[in-house]
Amino acid sequence: MTAFFLTAPFLAAIAQYPIDDLADWAAYEAKLRRWVGEAAGQGAGLLVFPEYGAMELAALDRARKSDLHAGLGAVSDLLPRVDALHGQLAREHGVHILAASAPCRAGDHYVNRARFFAPSGAMSHQDKIMMTRFEAEQWGVSPAGAIGGGLRLFDTALGRIGITICYDSEFPLLARALAQAGADLILAPSCTDSLHGYWRVRIGAQARALENQCFVLQSPTVGDARWSPAVDVNRGAAGLYGPPDAKPAAGVDMPVDGVLALGEEGAAQWVYALVDPARVADWRADGSILTHRDWAVQPGAGVLPEVEVVVLR
Repeated sequence: MTAFFLTAPFLAAIAQYPIDDLADWAAYEAKLRRWVGEAAGQGAGLLVFPEYGAMELAALDRARKSDLHAGLGAVSDLLPRVDALHGQLAREHGVHILAASAPCRAGDHYVNRARFFAPSGAMSHQDKIMMTRFEAEQWGVSPAGAIGGGLRLFDTALGRIGITICYDSEFPLLARALAQAGADLILAPSCTDSLHGYWRVRIGAQARALENQCFVLQSPTVGDARWSPAVDVNRGAAGLYGPPDAKPAAGVDMPVDGVLALGEEGAAQWVYALVDPARVADWRADGSILTHRDWAVQPGAGVLPEVEVVVLR
């Protein structure tokens, strides 16, 4: 088992992010600068945007914006410029940013890629591993394994952070592998077009928090974008979850449902939540139950996916 590294508490800003019909690049840049500036102004050290929030960039290409498949290329073509802007904002504000995930062309495939930025502007990424039916059957987006990618754990100044993109959060072995490698926080950016979908991801996120005795953070897209064939309806609420443990961790009681922060469903907003890695160490060492420790005892625990540790500072 990988050693656990304690860091200081920090404020996370979790986006409930609307998909807008943007007029041009200037409108996108102004929107992103406004969102990042607001969260940084509140003292957030980690800003998390949702899955496929970058699909609003398809609006900038009038010829391709309404075509389901052509929109993939329209967004992917802009990613170098998008990433340069995120890196600049991370440096300007001294924050970590998980950018809204986007389709990214990788050889003959498109993958769903979440790019993660450190305050230095350095960037790495996590590609989605498990494809939904829409991605696989209608959109033609490929899993990370199609291009040789896999799970990554990011060693940051805030601690060790893993990412399970939307549907990935519904598969226990992925989060378990990250926790076993030392993750104390797992980010679950999501994009769901119904409350059923939102609740599937949320239930998965809360289950992963329980199993691994760690924080799991969910950031959704919200609102209607009828111009977009890919993300036309978006439902959900941002949340920070932990294990519903009756024993105080780091001297702080847990809510009985494990919900540490929750936004107003459907509203475009930031949701702020304090993440204290010391609580994870307490839960795992002396919780009411010890699911993190006892995982390996269950019948059929089996072999976990490999995790690549990436230093992102």
